[in-house]
Amino acid sequence: MKVLIIDDEEDFRTVASSCLGLLNGAEVLEAGSGQEGIKIACDEKPDVILLDLCMPGMDGTKTLENLRKEPEASEVPVIFCTTKGMFEQFEEMKAMGALAVITKPFDPLRLYDQINTILTNAGKLPCAENSE
Repeated sequence: MKVLIIDDEEDFRTVASSCLGLLNGAEVLEAGSGQEGIKIACDEKPDVILLDLCMPGMDGTKTLENLRKEPEASEVPVIFCTTKGMFEQFEEMKAMGALAVITKPFDPLRLYDQINTILTNAGKLPCAENSE
């Protein structure tokens, strides 16, 4: 599974990347801003994007809105990660194509399984993993 993490907090990216890559064998890409994340998503076509909701400049909602305008990234599943309890905005995010919200802090040992479960429930698991 190829995962793109878009988050302005380097510590979060490092921990999440280690959990997904080292512990679970995922290919992990990282972006420190929405603009950088959109470029990487278009170039690399990840299986899923973990997107921080609260970032300076282009926040997560605006990043998702812009991702949906890019033909190369418009169908990539997005899971928001946030420390804020923004669940009242989730219906709006869902209408834009977000699958779920994972709250920070997260359980590093469960992150891969959480993503897998969300993708499975949405019928979005990458083809190689669907055939297992």
